[in-house]
Amino acid sequence: MYSGMSDDVNIDFRMTQLFALVYEALAGATDALLGNDSARGLMVVEGDQSVDELTAEVELMVWKQIEDEARPSAALRHLVGVLLIVPELERSGDLAEHIAQRAVTNLGSKMTPLSRGIIQRMAEVALEMWRDAADAYGDRAAKAQALSEADEEIDILHERLTREIAAESMPTAIGAQVTLLARFYERLGDHAVNLARRIEMLHPPLA
Repeated sequence: MYSGMSDDVNIDFRMTQLFALVYEALAGATDALLGNDSARGLMVVEGDQSVDELTAEVELMVWKQIEDEARPSAALRHLVGVLLIVPELERSGDLAEHIAQRAVTNLGSKMTPLSRGIIQRMAEVALEMWRDAADAYGDRAAKAQALSEADEEIDILHERLTREIAAESMPTAIGAQVTLLARFYERLGDHAVNLARRIEMLHPPLA
């Protein structure tokens, strides 16, 4: 008889921790960037190791559970879904680290006021999306549509920032780094949408 319920709970607990770590890294990286706080940016960069270590721990736990031949198909589906979700979380942690690296170089202080405002709004939307994605995992809820709509706002903001950079209102080297920043936030939004879609697949609606 299958008796791995406590292990499933432990996996879900660590997944919740992973969502929280990525959210905190994104929030911290943004605050460091816009607050010209290189020390805090460095803390976020160094903290990315915690995401990597927890990711490896979750994957190991999942594979051990998959080896349980008595596992029900529904539980196996959930475990496979977790394996698909974990890389999205790890890559998102890396993106937050990349933002923090720009904070370490005080990029925020070299940006135009408009570009700073756009980045701040992109971060606000991305953080809300990540909060919703974490809630969706915890509540087993379907939120992909809502996150897709929020992701459209990030895309629009990305276009606005691209126009600001093209206007040559910043030195070329700074504009290039801001272009990367915009891409990082855009990718964070994409990952949040992908996560929501995978979470919905974990628990398909009953016929």
